[in-house]
Amino acid sequence: MRKALSAVVATTLALLALNVPAASAATSVNFEPRTVLGPGIPRDGSRTDQNVVELGSVTMNLTAAQSAQVVAVMRVNSATIRTLFDNEIVCKWDGGGKNAVLGQNVYQKGSGAPQWEDLTLTTSQLVHPGKAALVTCTAFIRTASLGFDDSTVNLVSGSMRIVPTTGPAIQATVPAGLLKVDAANPIVRQPALPIFDVPAGTKSLNVVADVEYLVCHTISACNKSKSSQASYTLFVNQWKSDGTLCHTDSTGVTLDTPYYVHHVVVPLKMSGFTVKTDAGCAPRFNAYVLVKWLGGETGAVQGTANNLTDGRGSTGRHNSDMSAVYAIPVQ
Repeated sequence: MRKALSAVVATTLALLALNVPAASAATSVNFEPRTVLGPGIPRDGSRTDQNVVELGSVTMNLTAAQSAQVVAVMRVNSATIRTLFDNEIVCKWDGGGKNAVLGQNVYQKGSGAPQWEDLTLTTSQLVHPGKAALVTCTAFIRTASLGFDDSTVNLVSGSMRIVPTTGPAIQATVPAGLLKVDAANPIVRQPALPIFDVPAGTKSLNVVADVEYLVCHTISACNKSKSSQASYTLFVNQWKSDGTLCHTDSTGVTLDTPYYVHHVVVPLKMSGFTVKTDAGCAPRFNAYVLVKWLGGETGAVQGTANNLTDGRGSTGRHNSDMSAVYAIPVQ
């Protein structure tokens, strides 16, 4: 009897096991708070030593027709010395990948400038393998002390998520280099999405842009006790089939950035830009950020960061996009 009962129980458990769904891959992750080391500037004048700490990963299976939006948020404060802080996303799939990084310097706690002591930075991008693929995206915090001594910063909170979107990625990045702004050349229209069409039935667009703005594009002529003033305006335009404007909208901000922040992240977003169907209006758009130098020290829009170390002490290198803009059609 006991043997028969045991057999029944074993069979039942086996059947139950067959009906247990496989664990799904994570599409979101929260980062554990921690204290992060910022290596000091090497006294021998060699390349700056960066700490690269993995915080978490997300994964998603995409079809050939899908893209995905990946967003990582990090908040840091309590730096013991002024410290470089970068928020980086590294995405990989079979045969490809795409990376993005944004950052600025976080001031030492008690500096007297609290707005630069407690920073929340959001890095995001679209990925589009162009084939059926499993995409894995990993978030890294990158830090380096801006003094000869090591520093620490507190990662207070953070998270990352991946969300599928339909169609190819509508996205543009600024290539490596500096797009300079100053009294002689005060305006740059970058990052910029050239003319693009969206599928029929699209009701609106969500447009996201990030500018990485460098203070002092010519360091030898820089007054480090000063700052750079600039305005940043995201423009989104819909066009008629005859090439004239259907409608436009904009959003912007003006910032005064001290030299010791060095490079500042300027996030701009326009959600729910209406796709109009008035006579002559086509589902055709463009978007760009108008960066206008207003005064103070010179500035520049920074492009892709080349030759970032894969990890502290690693000989491996990779590139990550910085200033960028993308659009997501909403049905």
